[in-house]
Amino acid sequence: MPENKLTSHLNQNTPLVSAIQSWERYLADQGRSPNTIKAFLSDVRLLTSFLPEDVTIGKVTTKDLNRYFEWMEKERDVPCSPKTLARRITAAKSLFRWLHKFGALVVDPAEKVAQRSAISPIPTVLTLKEYDEVLLAADRHRRASKPDARPYALVCLLLTTGIKKSETLGIKLEHLELDSPNGPQVFIKYATPANRYKERKLVLPSDWIPAFNEYAAQYQPEEKLFPWSPRRLEYLLEDISNEAGLTKHLSFDMCRWTCALNDYRAGEEPDKIRQKMGVSKIQWRELFIKLKQLSGN
Repeated sequence: MPENKLTSHLNQNTPLVSAIQSWERYLADQGRSPNTIKAFLSDVRLLTSFLPEDVTIGKVTTKDLNRYFEWMEKERDVPCSPKTLARRITAAKSLFRWLHKFGALVVDPAEKVAQRSAISPIPTVLTLKEYDEVLLAADRHRRASKPDARPYALVCLLLTTGIKKSETLGIKLEHLELDSPNGPQVFIKYATPANRYKERKLVLPSDWIPAFNEYAAQYQPEEKLFPWSPRRLEYLLEDISNEAGLTKHLSFDMCRWTCALNDYRAGEEPDKIRQKMGVSKIQWRELFIKLKQLSGN
């Protein structure tokens, strides 16, 4: 749909809520992904709850927007991370730039709002020595007087596939393809249609299979691979961290980044690492910068 059909009915007296509805149609017409549209709309609709009810777009000032973002950053009950704040500023700027560009506003009130940079820290990863020590600590549980293969099955899976905590918890036994012609694999699936682009099949290391068989015999999971709470699995990682003598706190995120870094150092193509991690090309830009920093490039 051409922009003039979406904006011709808009003027400075148009309620902000109505302008946002037109902007939603514009974003969809531009081919933006459902996830992007959902995030942008969520961000700008928060603005409507802060400003007076039924405020018109012509009444929104730069001072209003700066006050809103100050409230968002320092006063709102719900914490707002630097990354989230930066995205919400970007969303507001995008909305008002569109309204100004196509004539609904004479002046863009968001133009002089300072953009914040979301400076996120470099992830913590395991060194090669720590990597080996973690696996050895987990493997010792398999050889104990009361054998327990669960720690190794979990840690080895995380360090070799790089899957997230939510993905780990979502794996069902039916998602494992141990007899696949291409070698053992796990299918990472999502229940929400909007996340289907993240679905992928990942290769499982051959030495994970014996540990899984031991674990399955010991715990007899019926549906989910790891039928425990997220906190219980986090405690398990913490125990292995302590047993391995780490000064770091072993986590799902640390395992994920360690896996990606090891693949990168092994010469794997960046786009294959991106696909393995299940991230979009836009998300990958920032992640790849961090990966190169971690590798010393």
